[in-house]
Amino acid sequence: MANGEKRDYYEVLGVHRNASETEIKKAFRKVAIQFHPDKNPGDKASEEKFKEASEAYEILSDPQKRAQYDQFGHAAVSGAGGGSGGGFGGFGAGTPFGDIFGDIFGDIFGAGAGAGRGRTQGRRGDDLLYNMEISFEEAAFGVEKKIEVPFAKRCVTCNGSGSRPGTDPKVCPTCRGAGQVRYQQGFFSVSKTCGQCNGEGKVVDDPCPDCRGKGSTKDSKTLSIKVPGGVETGSRLKVTGEGGQGKGGPNGDLYVAINVREHPIFQREENNVICEIPISFIQASLGCELEVPTLDGKVAMKIPDGTQSGKIYRLKGKGIPSLQGYGRGDQLVVIRIETPTNLNKKQKELLEEFARISGEDVHPMKKGFLDKVMDFIS
Repeated sequence: MANGEKRDYYEVLGVHRNASETEIKKAFRKVAIQFHPDKNPGDKASEEKFKEASEAYEILSDPQKRAQYDQFGHAAVSGAGGGSGGGFGGFGAGTPFGDIFGDIFGDIFGAGAGAGRGRTQGRRGDDLLYNMEISFEEAAFGVEKKIEVPFAKRCVTCNGSGSRPGTDPKVCPTCRGAGQVRYQQGFFSVSKTCGQCNGEGKVVDDPCPDCRGKGSTKDSKTLSIKVPGGVETGSRLKVTGEGGQGKGGPNGDLYVAINVREHPIFQREENNVICEIPISFIQASLGCELEVPTLDGKVAMKIPDGTQSGKIYRLKGKGIPSLQGYGRGDQLVVIRIETPTNLNKKQKELLEEFARISGEDVHPMKKGFLDKVMDFIS
């Protein structure tokens, strides 16, 4: 295809000209998966679109080539992407395709192209998740807790080989010890983890009686977990290397998921603590002094006369410590006025007398509502 007939590379990938490297990679991955020849066998149009996208990505993923293309167009990069054979550059290490094609092959063929490398590099242990429940106060100020964590340890009987003592694992007959098998997929030669040996390169014919060929046995260990002050429900703590045991590779990590129990008095809003305090009509009218509970203990608070229900008072620095280690939030005290119930005859008479002295109609809303009803039906 002549240069003058080529589509704009940005148009091919469906990105704008100031797209980031991540956006370009994501766009190419989407197009490559859609038009890959092995997902569209015999479809020449898809094959051409795949080649076109690959050529565009080779240019736009290279900062130097992209700069030349932006300035001079296709003339600046003529011949790029037109390597021998299938019309693509190399896809090994050091090329822009090295990482992305491993991901694409994983979507197309069910495993990354480099999955078999796990045998030589070792296999990382699994990550573990532990759900920890703590109190409101522990979440506020931090706590240290001991937990029991299950883990798989190397089998002492077979020393992790998985084979009965006195025997050894045999070379995998499928991959011949490589840990991966190679398939020809259209234009590409794709490596996948060997399904028989799971990338180990060896198979166990006579399994160990203790671990049943797994090479590891179940155990548990006690860990001391320091929970910093300021955590909340949904926070996760990472304990590096305390997950599942690796097999020739590093251990996995332990993640501790925090769940904070509800408090009977306090609620949290960011780093502030909310506390609703009920007071009587008399206290609100005449004013009073209250003992207010806080995370640091009780404090005296003066409530001025005439306080209305819903009024909020702030106690500075009585909230949750910052998770970043500086400062504390405040405590917000919300006043709730309780209406007296089960009044006796004398109490009712006194309240009615109070209403008359104040010039207050005992049922102003009721009278107003009845007036509106009469106006509506007349």
